Amino acid sequence: MSVLEFEPKVKTISDIKVVDSNKITSKPDGVRFNDVERLVDAVLADVGNHIVLGLPLAIGKPIAFANALYLRAKADPSITLQIETGITLELPRAKTDLENKFLAPFVSRQFAGVQELHYMKDLRSKTLPDNVTVYEFFFKAGSFLNTTQQQHYTSTNYTHAVRDLIDKGVNVIAQIVAERQVGDVTTYSLGSNSDLALDLIPELEALRAKGKKFACVGEVNSNMPFMRNHAEVAASELDFVLESKKEDYSLFAVPEDAISNEDHMIGFYASTLVKDGGTLQLGIGSLCSALSYSLLLRHQDNEKYSNVFKDLNIEKKFPVSGKIGNKGIFSEGLYGCSELMVDGFMHLYRAGVLKREVFNDILLQKLLNDKAITTDVTMKTFTALLNHNAISNVLTTKDVAYLQETGVFKSAVSLYQDTLYSNDESCSADLSQESTLQWIEKHCLGDKLKGGVVMHGAFFIGPQAFYDALNDMSEKDHEKFCMTSVRYVNDLYNHFWGSQTIKELQRTEARFINSAMMVTLDGSVISDALENGQVVSGVGGQYNFVAQSHQMKDSRSIIKLRSTCVRHGKLQSNVLFNYGHNTIPRQLRDIVVTEYGIADLRGKPDNVVYTELIKIADSRFQATLLQQAKDAGKVAPNYEIPAEFANNMPEAIAKLCNTHKQQGVFPQYPQGSSFTDAELKIIKALKSLKNQGLSKKGKLKLLLRGLTSTTSTKEVDALLSRMDLTNPVNFSERMAQRLLSKELQKK
Repeated sequence: MSVLEFEPKVKTISDIKVVDSNKITSKPDGVRFNDVERLVDAVLADVGNHIVLGLPLAIGKPIAFANALYLRAKADPSITLQIETGITLELPRAKTDLENKFLAPFVSRQFAGVQELHYMKDLRSKTLPDNVTVYEFFFKAGSFLNTTQQQHYTSTNYTHAVRDLIDKGVNVIAQIVAERQVGDVTTYSLGSNSDLALDLIPELEALRAKGKKFACVGEVNSNMPFMRNHAEVAASELDFVLESKKEDYSLFAVPEDAISNEDHMIGFYASTLVKDGGTLQLGIGSLCSALSYSLLLRHQDNEKYSNVFKDLNIEKKFPVSGKIGNKGIFSEGLYGCSELMVDGFMHLYRAGVLKREVFNDILLQKLLNDKAITTDVTMKTFTALLNHNAISNVLTTKDVAYLQETGVFKSAVSLYQDTLYSNDESCSADLSQESTLQWIEKHCLGDKLKGGVVMHGAFFIGPQAFYDALNDMSEKDHEKFCMTSVRYVNDLYNHFWGSQTIKELQRTEARFINSAMMVTLDGSVISDALENGQVVSGVGGQYNFVAQSHQMKDSRSIIKLRSTCVRHGKLQSNVLFNYGHNTIPRQLRDIVVTEYGIADLRGKPDNVVYTELIKIADSRFQATLLQQAKDAGKVAPNYEIPAEFANNMPEAIAKLCNTHKQQGVFPQYPQGSSFTDAELKIIKALKSLKNQGLSKKGKLKLLLRGLTSTTSTKEVDALLSRMDLTNPVNFSERMAQRLLSKELQKK
């Protein structure tokens, strides 16, 4: 099959927009290099020695080119290099000798073949030269707390990143691409990061026409999945291409997250709010994995799902679940619309949950939404289009092309002088004749509508198994996954890939589900930074999705968070009376989910908002929160927390989860783990020791315990060997050996 036969057709990005065709000039394919140093020479010759380099988020960074350009600038002070990016990934590094004993073998195995960015290593060691600066608009969570990099954070919405790059004078953009050749046609895929390039390249081309110099660089890596649809671009879109090596470096693969009991509860509650036939947006991390797991459980083992639903008394305690969600299987399925495509979407696709196809045709999508037609082509499909004047009473060449493009007609059908032809049969194209309709039903109709997509995403990152799954997809599967512009996904506004009208039709019953660090009793959400201004991560697309949810009548924003955390060695509530910073303001409050339930806040008065959030807080903090609310006059003096919400304790969650774990529900690693069984046992012991030593009293107890010797077992000896603690060489290692040995022997 020719690459040009895929939908949508491969085209230059400049052709996507409506432009004067007389002004379009053919552009040559990008110049190819197999030597990265020569590539750097070419870029500097093209744009000069002042480089503003735009690099994509996460795994899309072209490490070979970025490293070569950085080292060139490091060696030559006449070059100024300003790097603009987000989510710079780094290999895990230990903070203590004991951590290193665990991490070193794991990192060597898990990240084999992964290359690191030299500018990040120098930034960490504080040896970045004066002529190089690094700015990020989204930090890997917590990676730059209490560092000078806080000064180089740019606060912006994901959808505004292209605008900000233009304002900052970006003149080189570079990313990893995938490559394929069909016949004599070479195309490139933007792979994991179609998010910004699809909008940025046309903007820069317009500036180039006005005299601005810029270079678009693609670094081919055979490990990058070749994503089709919007992500597949013509070779002429790249100015320079660094060719693939025999052994390309590995993509950064994120280890699978462990899902705690609390995370499972949050995921389960959120899953009850997702409606069959709706739209789903997800984030990353264990809360996302927990939600994906519960959605799969709901579809694949609905009896067990229903038992948990019943035991949590959700129908009575949280009636919003019945109003906007349900607990049944996914007969119609879901459509994914998420800036970040995570592995959870692939699991949902394989299980038959992610299967609701959307189409870039307003009439077809409206007919599907109204259930006037299905994706199966029948005469009902044809007559619906006729009745809505999508085709003429006497078919034209344009009508036949439209019917074939949408899959209503077979590709073999043709039209000549008002006569339809199919497989040596012919008939009049006059649809007022009953015989014509009968002939069409017999000879012309296709099987399925064409062009359906089950997933729109803007960038992806995940475990190695996820990348393998994307690489192993069939062409039929690829047609259903569309990596596209982040402005297309995160906004409802008109975009050259689709209008606001079609987006709203596609995104019916949307559930935009994101995570937060804290929430205040007035419904404000804190997701990106602390009240002292220190940035933890970034706004990203969270504000976009929350705002979008309020623009569509049947959509809801769902914020997930754990009810407590340990800060400064002390257990604290994440449901707060107030806080000196917010990411999502109170006027955009909607639904909040913790491990203790669901708070439905949209359109509610403050007294209800405050009490609903207190009802899903940890009970160890409820009394204080309630008193603060009463003191502020937000809750009536005589209000009392209902009894069914007064036992929000970890022990209650553990009891419920352990009961259902006996039936195979709520595993810690539903999709498997990157850690070995031995490593999982060690992790459990190390976490326990860490928690025991959070307080001064706890540290003293550990010290005393570590001073006494202990006997061991063959199994524990093997685990100590994995930690290189069989023969400790100093006091610190002897203490670690004894403490770990005792902890590992606990039942």
